[in-house]
Amino acid sequence: MTIVPYLVAESMEQEIEIALNKSELQNTSLLEGVQLESVMGLLETCLVRQLKQGEVLLYSGKENHYLYLLLSGQLDVHLKLELDPIAVLEPGEVVGELSVIDRQKTSAHVVAGEDSRVMQFDETTLWCLVEASHHVARNLLFVLSRRLRHGNKVILKSQKLQQEYQRYATIDALTGVFNRRWLDEMLTRQLKRFKSGGGLFSLLLIDVDSFKSYNDTHGHVAADRALHTIAVTLGSTTRPGDMIARYGGDEFVVLLPGIDVSSSRKMGQRLIQTIGTAEIQSLDGNPLPPVTISIGAAQMNPTDTPESFVAGADTALYRAKQGGGNLVNIREL
Repeated sequence: MTIVPYLVAESMEQEIEIALNKSELQNTSLLEGVQLESVMGLLETCLVRQLKQGEVLLYSGKENHYLYLLLSGQLDVHLKLELDPIAVLEPGEVVGELSVIDRQKTSAHVVAGEDSRVMQFDETTLWCLVEASHHVARNLLFVLSRRLRHGNKVILKSQKLQQEYQRYATIDALTGVFNRRWLDEMLTRQLKRFKSGGGLFSLLLIDVDSFKSYNDTHGHVAADRALHTIAVTLGSTTRPGDMIARYGGDEFVVLLPGIDVSSSRKMGQRLIQTIGTAEIQSLDGNPLPPVTISIGAAQMNPTDTPESFVAGADTALYRAKQGGGNLVNIREL
């Protein structure tokens, strides 16, 4: 949408007199404390532009050669036009100063949030004002400082959001432990570390015994509560450096850095005992039947890939199931 410059009268003197007044100018961030009489000749060269609500004053990624001083109304700053504004500018604030000073393309869209009036300063006029009044120079410095601080806040907020998105992308929503995506990446990293001399590394693949029957008998909600209880119990029973992930369905993986398969078997036996006696409660606090688990344990060896490492534990798990469940079995080296 094209924005047409708005001139309120034929002569510049009339324009300034009608469109502006001293209090309006002196209450702005750029001209606060400035003796207006000393710079009126420069101000009279500036246009006053009328913006309708929704009109775009600045487009992101475009060249800009003007600083705009908001006289009335509201300007919204958007990183993308379809998103909510990251900042709302009130009368007296300026916009466009960064692209004028560094001569880089604009980094955001600026849209009239309501019918607005802006005073337009071209580059030449702006720098003449800075040279003519140290108050203008000081005010412009303050404006830049506030803008940079706001930019830092936006960056920090964005980083926090990215961290949250990343967390949700790697955390299983039901159990609160890591998910399959995280596990696949971690196994690849650990394998590289192991092959470069990183020491011992073992894995437990855990499966809930007769889980389908538990789900059919007690319902999906009860089954979910059982999985959540298992995850919590795994977290409280394993060592601080051990890593827990939901492998899929009713299967979990525990990564055990620094221990061999014999020690991992002992860990598995402890988990079987602890989970077998863990109390499972429904959402309303009523007790649910306990569950048992079977475990396949494997120690990483030099020829392993992430897939063969898990497959070795899966073979051991299958033997544990064949043995009646509630057992831990190990992959032979």
